Amino acid sequence: MRLFKRLRRKLQYLSDNQISQIHRAYLTALAAHRGQRRQTGEPYITHPISVACILADMRMDHHTIMAALLHDVIEDCSIEKSDLEKNFGVEVANLVDGVSKLTQIEFVSRAQAQAENFRKMVLAMARDIRVILVKLADRLHNMRTLSTLSSEKRYRVSKETLEIFAPIAKRLGMRDLSVELEELSFAALYPRRYAVLKDAVQKARGNRKKVLALINKTLQDGLEKNQLPSCAIIGREKHLYSIYRKMLNKKIPFNEIMDVYAFRIIVDDVDTCYRILGLAHQLFKPVPGRFKDYIAIPKANGYQSLHTTLFGPYGLPIELQIRTTEMDRIASSGIAAHWLYKSDDNELETTHVHAQKWVKNLLELQKNAGSSIEFIESVKVDLFPDEVYTFTPKGAIKELPVGATGVDFAYAVHTDVGNNCMAIKINRQLAPLSTRLANGDTVEVVTSSSARPNPGWLDFVITSKARSAIRHFLKSQQHSASIILGKKLLQKSLREQALSLKKIPDNVWFFLLKETRFKTVDELMGDIGLGNRSALVVAQRLQILMQEQQAIFSGETADFNVAERAPLMVEGTEGMLLTFASCCHPIPGDPIIGLLKPGKGIVVHVNDCKSIIKFLQQPSGCIPLRWADAVSGEFLVSVGVVVKNDRGVLAILALAISDAEGNIDDIHVDDREGHYYKVTFQLFVKHRSHLARILKNFRQISQVVRITRAK
Repeated sequence: MRLFKRLRRKLQYLSDNQISQIHRAYLTALAAHRGQRRQTGEPYITHPISVACILADMRMDHHTIMAALLHDVIEDCSIEKSDLEKNFGVEVANLVDGVSKLTQIEFVSRAQAQAENFRKMVLAMARDIRVILVKLADRLHNMRTLSTLSSEKRYRVSKETLEIFAPIAKRLGMRDLSVELEELSFAALYPRRYAVLKDAVQKARGNRKKVLALINKTLQDGLEKNQLPSCAIIGREKHLYSIYRKMLNKKIPFNEIMDVYAFRIIVDDVDTCYRILGLAHQLFKPVPGRFKDYIAIPKANGYQSLHTTLFGPYGLPIELQIRTTEMDRIASSGIAAHWLYKSDDNELETTHVHAQKWVKNLLELQKNAGSSIEFIESVKVDLFPDEVYTFTPKGAIKELPVGATGVDFAYAVHTDVGNNCMAIKINRQLAPLSTRLANGDTVEVVTSSSARPNPGWLDFVITSKARSAIRHFLKSQQHSASIILGKKLLQKSLREQALSLKKIPDNVWFFLLKETRFKTVDELMGDIGLGNRSALVVAQRLQILMQEQQAIFSGETADFNVAERAPLMVEGTEGMLLTFASCCHPIPGDPIIGLLKPGKGIVVHVNDCKSIIKFLQQPSGCIPLRWADAVSGEFLVSVGVVVKNDRGVLAILALAISDAEGNIDDIHVDDREGHYYKVTFQLFVKHRSHLARILKNFRQISQVVRITRAK
């Protein structure tokens, strides 16, 4: 109860009924996590309570607080989503499920797991933006308690935070949360650099007081003299990661960064922002090209402010930000301000709309991405924008990253406009498609129904939307081309069998698709066109199926489903003569390839068999194969064992084979040389795992020196 009291004090903005529901969620989480402990040694429940407190400070609604308390129960406990729906409603259950990782799926790599979990979270965000707020609060508390983890895990979590979660917080306008995530990640990734930079900043801060006081007084005196409304003038501190990144990117020393003095002026209304800007330009000379009006043209995350750089006292540069109180709230809290300062303010609503628009773009990206890893890489590109603001001929603003080209602009207008882009006009002048756009450019896209994306565009486009849309189109085109090629190859092979595609009845296609596990004939043709399946093998199988069908109609006893009754060894070879190569003895589980040989049908080899190297350059003779999911029977394999010349060793080896349920077909013993000799066994095994058990038994025999499998 002591833990809940900490949260209860932060929930004064909610009704008693809502707090009661939150308490019920707390009791469920407490029971679910009972006995679990964090790496710090604390009870696990302290984590969801801390996450809920972070969200309570943002004044989030009671459903979000409940989801925060329950956010790990699906992933780490025996509670199902259906249980949460029953006890707390669909809204809370969907939020918890959106934050939960895909623990029940086994991934090939950690990168794939990260990418798939991120894709799942994006889909949940599209339904409810609060999912990402719970996830960010969860990550923030994990970063605050990072010190107890191993160095390897600390590095991995910090890197992921810096690459994905801190930029997402920034993209949603949540500056304060983003800054804290960056600082914690920087300290964990580069502890020595962090310590040195922190010490240098503290020393430099003492020398700056006099200059800061002088600039502050000059600004205050100017406001009074010009009878402008009173406002707050705050000396703005640069955080350590921002300094480090600037030193790294601009290759400038620490003292040059610390020579820049930054101030923020907070006023009551927009009109006063521009009046104070005029005063600042009178008091100190502005640096040319360093003025940005983010009030007239807000950033993609809804951020608004006036930015200007001035020549201050002693020629020192001053960075000045001027904004209203509402703008400052949004700059600090971003989308969270939608809940933190509930009002009819249009600026808060605009921030929420910006966030929803970004999530919608993410959804479009994930639809076009070929894989989850490609998707997450595209998102990383999208998360680091320094914007340029361009215009359509009708004056609509398009925000694009610095370095964006005419093609990026075309895809920003619409995917179809990008796909049909033929030429670009920049400020009414024709320009190459690869031209980099600048602030204020008016861009017109010239389209044609016959124009198509060019693979060369991938060399210069930089937006993730353009890149994923181009790749998606090219893949679709490749698939169409492979279907056409597959039909041509199969038609050619059928002609040799005195058949044609038009003569194949639908029920024959039905059985062939069932055997090959394709849904449509086009999928089968595409597989042939890509070289994954031999047209000759498919043609021969079609001929056999046709003959079986004719036998049924003529009253013979041939069974049209004979292939289903026969034990299936290798997929793609149904009904064909199959031989297993004696040079490499492939067994189920080995990667395999087939060679077409007259009189032998398909000869199956292991992929790395030396005898097939010369045939790999002849695609028409090589057939990619894979074992069927359920293979029965025994397969011959050759195993060589070098053993010490001890009495009874052959009997020990034979016993090891018998214990693993293997059968010996033949034994060959090389001439004895000194203390060692080689025994070659021809064994019958069921699959690679069965062989592995036999080899494991061999390794436990003290007289065994070396084991090799003949390939």
